[in-house]
Amino acid sequence: MPDAQPTADPIDMQSYVAARYESSIGYYYAASRSNKKWYKLTRSLTIILGSLVTLISSISSASFIENDSLVSTLFAISTPVVAAVLTIVGGFSQSFHWGAAWRDMIINAQRLEKERDRFLATSPERRDFQAELDKINTLVIEETKSFFQRVLDSKIMDKMWGKDELG
Repeated sequence: MPDAQPTADPIDMQSYVAARYESSIGYYYAASRSNKKWYKLTRSLTIILGSLVTLISSISSASFIENDSLVSTLFAISTPVVAAVLTIVGGFSQSFHWGAAWRDMIINAQRLEKERDRFLATSPERRDFQAELDKINTLVIEETKSFFQRVLDSKIMDKMWGKDELG
């Protein structure tokens, strides 16, 4: 008969679970800040560059621009360059879904905070450390799956993760 495995010290497990909650919450808030920054930047650039393309192409047809070959050439070149940069910014924005990622990261951080608060409000002798770790890991896996489905915009992730993987 194998020796019984030693049980973890409850104080260490309480600290470990609390630290797992804190690190996961911290990660999601940091990731949300980054996604928020990129979302606002790409949205602002899209508006500014879109307006510039319209403005530059409109001004390039003005008679005072057409009469000056250097300025006319500059405007003729700048319109497609600004349009290309706009396309690049739009492509990155659509590929990385920073707005949706920002929202999802905040929601996941708040879900983890809710679970952490429930854990901390539970009397120490009633805490189920294995269940707590399962909750943390399930929330992280669900968000990770959602992230890849959003970024890859594909159902392939269902096959990779397995439909019954999370219960």
